[in-house]
Amino acid sequence: MQFLLMLIIVPSFALVGISGYQNSNDANTIAKVGGLVITQQEWEQAQRQQIDRYRQILGEQFDQKMFDTPEAKQGILDSLIAERALGVEVVRSHLTVSDLALQQEIAQIPGLLTAEGKFDFERYKGLLAAQGMTPEMYDARLRRDMAMQQLSNAIQGSAFAPKAVTSRLSDIRDQEREVQELMLPVAQFVAKVKVSDDMVKDFYEKNGKFFEISEQAKIEYVILDNAAVGEQVNVSDADVSAYYAANAQRFTAPETRRVSHILIAVNTDASAAEKAAAKVKAEAVLAEVRRAPGDFARIAKEQSQDPASAELGGDLDVIEKGALPKSMEDAAYGLKQGQISDLVASDFGFHILTVTELKAVSVKPLQEVKLAITDDLKKQKMAKKYSELAELFTNTVYEQADSLKPVADKLKLKIATVDNLARQPVPALGTAPFNNAKFLQAVFGDEALKNKRNTEAIEVAPNTLIAGRVLEFKPASVRPLAEVDAMIRQAVTQEQALKLAKEAGLAKLATLKASGDAAGFGAGKLVSRRNAQGVNSLVMSELMKADVSKLPAYVGVDMPGQGYGIYRIGKVQQPAQLDVARRKSEQEQIANVVAQQEMFGYVEALKQKAKVKIVKPVAGANGAAHTGAM
Repeated sequence: MQFLLMLIIVPSFALVGISGYQNSNDANTIAKVGGLVITQQEWEQAQRQQIDRYRQILGEQFDQKMFDTPEAKQGILDSLIAERALGVEVVRSHLTVSDLALQQEIAQIPGLLTAEGKFDFERYKGLLAAQGMTPEMYDARLRRDMAMQQLSNAIQGSAFAPKAVTSRLSDIRDQEREVQELMLPVAQFVAKVKVSDDMVKDFYEKNGKFFEISEQAKIEYVILDNAAVGEQVNVSDADVSAYYAANAQRFTAPETRRVSHILIAVNTDASAAEKAAAKVKAEAVLAEVRRAPGDFARIAKEQSQDPASAELGGDLDVIEKGALPKSMEDAAYGLKQGQISDLVASDFGFHILTVTELKAVSVKPLQEVKLAITDDLKKQKMAKKYSELAELFTNTVYEQADSLKPVADKLKLKIATVDNLARQPVPALGTAPFNNAKFLQAVFGDEALKNKRNTEAIEVAPNTLIAGRVLEFKPASVRPLAEVDAMIRQAVTQEQALKLAKEAGLAKLATLKASGDAAGFGAGKLVSRRNAQGVNSLVMSELMKADVSKLPAYVGVDMPGQGYGIYRIGKVQQPAQLDVARRKSEQEQIANVVAQQEMFGYVEALKQKAKVKIVKPVAGANGAAHTGAM
């Protein structure tokens, strides 16, 4: 049902899916496009829709913070503006969609055809009504979107990428270069470095932030969560029995019937003679089935004129009420397992039915479902108990703010401690309740630090409250030079050794460029943008943009932490065999990029033409660059 609603409510073409092309003088107007307005409410609806779409796509990885940035908020407004500009152009260009095209588009929505292949208009109206829309409203909206899609297709369809360009780009990606390496490792130069006290002191003064120790606190805290509440909730056998009796239907499996049929087809508008002939044939098949009921599947494969089920021996699977025409349904529910029906007439022709599997109504015994019921009841009681305890927890923490013991005693909670807690969450601590940003803000706030009071009760996860109290506090400080001297000497040594490696490498590189010598280099390997052969990405970038008009070519690369690498390019070639399928795919990708760029440029031109004006920026978005007429 949700899938059907999404297909109906989300238009076939919409940059954000917001309609509403009425003029308005509403004070909530945030932008005007060609005399039409975009309101704050429309922007908020567009944002909600975008958030819901990404929540469904990303699942557990969804993070709503990605939509709280000024760029994300402005992006939604820009999409609304682009949609309005396209809508204005559709009206100006008198683009229309015929009634027939509109009907065909609606008919393609899955789930709106009956078993007989007819459009279920009542269901269509019901789905729209659930979203506060009428068929007329949706038709107008879809007609507009289809017209906008026509305009979009016309622009993007006119774009193309010349084959010479796509071939050249593919050649660049495929190009292979034979490379040899000569490495000057940093370790080779460490012994040449002499670190003085002045160098150490200078490094310490210039890089003081590396030696800062952030403020830290030792705290105690109490947590009210499901685990704590669960210890105070019990479910008795009497509770389970009462629930089982009151919800018997939940544990009752209804009767199921698996049905097979043989169809002798006849059209509803067939002549009386044609109908009579079909009935005679159906009676003959029925007689054959009655003689050998065990051969029903074989006879169905040979005689049934329902292609889909005939291949399956006439099997229609387990049927549900309303899934078959009424005459077939009545007959199917009147049969016992293995019994053969009389001829059953429907709009499709004549049917012969049999029930291949019948499962009677069954009730799960109490012992089988006792654990599940106990679990459900405990969750219900815990939810109610949590609400009661949460209020008591919050009030006690606030009213007796000089200690956590009163709330721990009253609610039977444990007081825990944690040391070296920083102001910002630490990724290594994960989702620990005391590692929550909001809780840490309270811990390092004036009430907790200066006034020595409990923090307020803070919800750090669903059904999880925490309150804390500072026991010890260490302000931010800088580690003394003597404590970090050895570490600094090591860093300076590495830094100076890298400089020496680079100096030696540059000198060697100049000599090699003059001589073309290959002595000292390792074995050659063919690398390309598609296959780096394990070569460092930083090195690959330099290798592939090196000038190879004259070979051999030499490239020097400063490699942080490793030393200095010199690379000799001795050969440049295309692969012996080209991947035709991949090149065709790349050509399509490039053409798509060009089409999107064409569409972007066209929309920008429409925005200029429509004299877009930002009346006021979206809350939290930096709209300064978009303010005024466009």
